[in-house]
Amino acid sequence: MRDPRLLAKPPVCRLGCHVLLRNQRGDVLLVDPDYMDGLILPGGSAKPNEPPHLAAARHLHAETGIVARLTDVTTVDFTPADRYLERLNLVFDGGTVPDDVRLTVPPQKWSGLHGARFVPANDIPAHMAPAQAARVLEALAGRSLPVLLHGQRAT
Repeated sequence: MRDPRLLAKPPVCRLGCHVLLRNQRGDVLLVDPDYMDGLILPGGSAKPNEPPHLAAARHLHAETGIVARLTDVTTVDFTPADRYLERLNLVFDGGTVPDDVRLTVPPQKWSGLHGARFVPANDIPAHMAPAQAARVLEALAGRSLPVLLHGQRAT
């Protein structure tokens, strides 16, 4: 049974759907958005009622030209409201691509991206904001699904 009260005013929380994709050397694919400093994982917000794994795959393809089937979540990170609305970020395991994979980044005027590149895992903190880097490093650790609060392990 549907209760109309539950749908009357849904909570305001965005769902971020990101992809951790590595090359054969273990370098991590990052994109360079024009709307913020530093690099980020490919991905973006899910549309209303869009399954998160499909949203992540859609963004990955739109931003890099890479098609991936995403079936595993490596990290869940809750970001409380500060400069932006609160957000639940899911990082999906995109697996490994050949070192010579061709990245196809659309022009900046359509994509909002300066480009995309693979970054060695050890260099992640130097290229990303601290919360973003913490999210990626947790995803790379290969442990069970961690729950994060703004880039830090929940306690």
